[in-house]
Amino acid sequence: MKVIAINGSPRATGNTFHALRMAGEQIEARGIDFEIIHIGNKAVRGCLACGKCRENQNEKCVITSDPLNEWVQKMKQADGIILGSPVYYSGIPGTMKSFLDRVFYVSGSNGNLFRHKVGAAVVALRRSGGSSTLDSLMHYLSYSEMILATSNYWNIIHGRTPGEVEQDAEGVQIIRLLGDNMAWLLTLREQTKDSIPAPAPVQKVMTSFIR
Repeated sequence: MKVIAINGSPRATGNTFHALRMAGEQIEARGIDFEIIHIGNKAVRGCLACGKCRENQNEKCVITSDPLNEWVQKMKQADGIILGSPVYYSGIPGTMKSFLDRVFYVSGSNGNLFRHKVGAAVVALRRSGGSSTLDSLMHYLSYSEMILATSNYWNIIHGRTPGEVEQDAEGVQIIRLLGDNMAWLLTLREQTKDSIPAPAPVQKVMTSFIR
């Protein structure tokens, strides 16, 4: 089994990275592979709303100026996905938002590639805006029919300078417990996949409210 974690911070080893590593250490302790993909420092453009990923059905975005199609496949092959983000103006940073919009639209347009994977999100910030950012990240996971891993509070950890999150004792416990719970869910999923059939996928019903 493997978990892919997305680092949406421009800083390769900032507090978002430290939070992801906290969860990852708990996951690795249970024999599950863990990899962090740093996308926050890449030039990732936003979705064009062209609909070609849905039309072509090739699991690809037509934009090829960034490695997004490579990331889609890495996430498809993983058993679990963690979205990690800092907070910019009480929300997801622009690069991370562009990444999420395109990755999850490609997934949803090609048979829901992330369906029933175990998903989680973590947020690192200095002071406020954590809840709204975490809520936004969770929208992508829940829309994709993922199995959500939780902790004993919101998955938010505080710190300003890189590594300072290590001083947030409650935050550290939250993120580590999240890693433990995610590893447990992954193990349950793996051990029951042959004995308990998953619900069959359904064709999505689209209702427009203005006709």
